[in-house]
Amino acid sequence: MLNVLIFDVDGTLADTERFGHRVAFNLTFAEFGLNWDWDEALYGELLAVTGGRERISHFINAYHPQLPDSITDLKEFVQTLHAAKNRQYAKRVATGQIQARPGVIRLISEAKAAGIRLAIATTTKLENVEALFAASFPENMLSWFEVIATDESVVDKKPAPDIYHYVLEKMAVSAQLCLVFEDSENGLRSALSAGIPTLITVNGYTEDQDFSGALAVVNHLGEIEQPLTCL
Repeated sequence: MLNVLIFDVDGTLADTERFGHRVAFNLTFAEFGLNWDWDEALYGELLAVTGGRERISHFINAYHPQLPDSITDLKEFVQTLHAAKNRQYAKRVATGQIQARPGVIRLISEAKAAGIRLAIATTTKLENVEALFAASFPENMLSWFEVIATDESVVDKKPAPDIYHYVLEKMAVSAQLCLVFEDSENGLRSALSAGIPTLITVNGYTEDQDFSGALAVVNHLGEIEQPLTCL
């Protein structure tokens, strides 16, 4: 019997990547005087790397952009950039520009009413999750989630299964009693490697990825007046 629903956040609960994180990265680069611009196509490529700090580091290593002469500690510089980007992201989310994807709030509410337990497994920071829920979800909905696993919860990020093992351990539940909602191939591989059945809700960045092994692939979670399409 289904016991727990586990949700990824970015791209799954809301389309935060295209209109939130990508824009926040570019605003941060400008703030630091960097002539870097992550357009939608480039950002789509960078999404293959999970984690904001990891994404910045990968960009520097792969594309070799010019760095300020004042940088003496690259790791510290990346961490500083990422922290500033999270502040920019929080400001953008607070304006209400990023809304929950279709069916998300409905499904979470119905699961809560049915006594199904809820959890989050994301590679973003807790502050980003809190900002999104505060601006775009019903009041106190985040408190319904028993476990909120973020990038601080484990060392190895998706597609490694660690974050899902972490959720299973914290909730003391069997993988087969859970259902994961993800939007990306990396997320799917992470959940399946932990043995958890997974449903995929694609977005513009992930619709062409390989979702072999998913229970189903849909365009969104559906509303009464906006039915989902099974892809």
